Amino acid sequence: MRVLGIDLGSRAVKVVVMEENNIIHKQMISTMSFYRDYCYFDEKLIVDLNRLGLNHIDMKISTGYGRNNTNLNEFTPINEVKAHVYGGIFQTGWKNFILLDIGGQDVKIAKVEKGIITDLDLNDKCAASCGRYLENMANVLEVSLEDMSHYYKNPVELNATCAVFSESELIGKIAEGISLERLCASINYSLYRRVRPLLSAFPGEKMVLTGGVANNQGLSYYLSKHYEQVITVPEAGYNGAIGCCYYGLNFIQRSKEDV
Repeated sequence: MRVLGIDLGSRAVKVVVMEENNIIHKQMISTMSFYRDYCYFDEKLIVDLNRLGLNHIDMKISTGYGRNNTNLNEFTPINEVKAHVYGGIFQTGWKNFILLDIGGQDVKIAKVEKGIITDLDLNDKCAASCGRYLENMANVLEVSLEDMSHYYKNPVELNATCAVFSESELIGKIAEGISLERLCASINYSLYRRVRPLLSAFPGEKMVLTGGVANNQGLSYYLSKHYEQVITVPEAGYNGAIGCCYYGLNFIQRSKEDV
């Protein structure tokens, strides 16, 4: 039984195929290229599986910003939090944890107990707490996101609450002679400060990081002050699509048990 999961994100579309709890295919495509090269419009946006090179798919699950725009006669849409929680369960084997997913344009946090979501929160109103903020600031410093993610020591305060104004503030810090390493740490700490208010409502021992920002080592360091164990899932960027597949496989299994 093959299940296709598609996570239609704001910056990239993640595609995963699973068979018997094994990932047999994965690919990441920019959102613009996906809609332009792998879809066509016929009253609804139709995903062309032949163009993606995908055949013999038994179930299709979608999540993300564009999940309700795809051909719903073929895709079953699920919300992003559910997709990421299922992905977190599959990739860690844990049933009790706090999920933190920081994407390009939003932040999702959920409490999972015995494999069930018992509480959640979402921030999609401010880019300063999302991956887009890190991208913009890395561009100002002319460093890669990967290089910037390593730093966490001796950050300076960045007080601007808007992603746009933060760029001007960062340039001011550069003019003051603050080292590149400290500025990188400051950006990571600034992102943590914006996420921190959400954490107070989600106490726990284990935190699972997913999404495009999950590999930021500086953020992981700051989060470790709140949780005994903070881990990034192996396939952080694909977690939503993996969760779609795992949800589909569980749905199929439950259907068989009900027969």
